[in-house]
Amino acid sequence: MIKHRIDCLSCSNSECLIKKHCGDPGITSYLSRKVSIPARKGQNIIIEGSPIHGLYFVYSGRVKVLTTGINGREQILRFAKEGEMLGQRGFSTHQYYPIGASALEDTIVCNFSMEVMKEMLLNLPKLSYDFISFYAEELHRSETKVRMFAHMTVREKVIDALLYITRKFGSKKNFINITLSRKEIADFAGTTEEQVIRVLSSLKKEELILLSGKKIGVPDADILKKEIAEHHYFIQS
Repeated sequence: MIKHRIDCLSCSNSECLIKKHCGDPGITSYLSRKVSIPARKGQNIIIEGSPIHGLYFVYSGRVKVLTTGINGREQILRFAKEGEMLGQRGFSTHQYYPIGASALEDTIVCNFSMEVMKEMLLNLPKLSYDFISFYAEELHRSETKVRMFAHMTVREKVIDALLYITRKFGSKKNFINITLSRKEIADFAGTTEEQVIRVLSSLKKEELILLSGKKIGVPDADILKKEIAEHHYFIQS
């Protein structure tokens, strides 16, 4: 059953930037102005190009953050899980969201309007500092990814995508704890579905990954890391 009212104080997402500051007495009045929104699998949470409606925080579920690339092709920028933020690329700089976000499974997100977010950041200095730190790290990761991808082969891009997804969602019974289509992996890795299928087949033959239908397993991530070590593999989750 999907909940429609979620209390930040009882939320278990300790990595959420809002949750981290729930002990601040000045934040209490803002928490009551939050709304919680359910989204079914495949449903848009943020529509690219739509007016800004504030920031979203994933309470439960998984989300893909995307943009429209050349010839209308979808490009997945990142994946988000519980406690992570959505819509920050448009915060305070645009009137419209420059990205989109859709649910990979049944998901609940918490939304703070632009007005509420601005009030919180102006009146809660510790929260503002954490937001600045978050944006600095986000910029670093984006710049590093662009630099890495410029020098990667298709095989290396797919391997990097598999390692990222494994770090992000973990493993369960030897398989990555999320099921993504080959197209979604391609849209994240910056290649084509056909190339992803060929690379996965090759990696399976080399016994570097496990395949079972759409499920993918990475039995030894350290071996795959060595293949992209020259690109200065780093933790990007």
